[in-house]
Amino acid sequence: MNKKLADKIYGILEKTYPGAVTALVHDSPIQLLAATILSAQCTDKRVNIVTEKLFKKYITVRDLASAKQTVLEKEIRSTGFYRNKAKNMIAAAKKIMTEFGGKVPSDMESLISLPGVARKTANIVLYHAFGRNDGIA
Repeated sequence: MNKKLADKIYGILEKTYPGAVTALVHDSPIQLLAATILSAQCTDKRVNIVTEKLFKKYITVRDLASAKQTVLEKEIRSTGFYRNKAKNMIAAAKKIMTEFGGKVPSDMESLISLPGVARKTANIVLYHAFGRNDGIA
C-alpha cells in the first residue's frame, strides 16, 4: 500500500471513528510500548490485568531495563509467549537507555530497531504516544 492510499484510508477512519483510542491502559510511552509487546497473541483485557500490577513495579525505562528476566517472565506468564516477550521487553528497554537517552524514540526507524518491535507495534506507539500517523496498525 502506498502512502497516499494509506493517508486516504486513515482520513476516512478518522472521520468515521473520531477520538479512537487504544484499549491498552498506559500513562507513558514506555508503558504503551510494553503493553503493545505484551498484546501479541493476547487480548487487551488480559494485558490490562497484567499491566495494572506490572506498571506499579516497572515505572521507568530504567526499571524495565534492570528487570530480571525470570522474574518478569513469571509476572507476564498469562499473556502467552512470556519468555520471548520478557526477553524483548528488557532488551528494548536496555537499547532505549543506551541509544536513545532513556526516552522511547518517536520515529518509525528507531522504534523498529528495538527488539520485539515491528511496524504494527511501532505504529501504535507513534500514534497513541506521540500523535503521529505513519501508517495503519
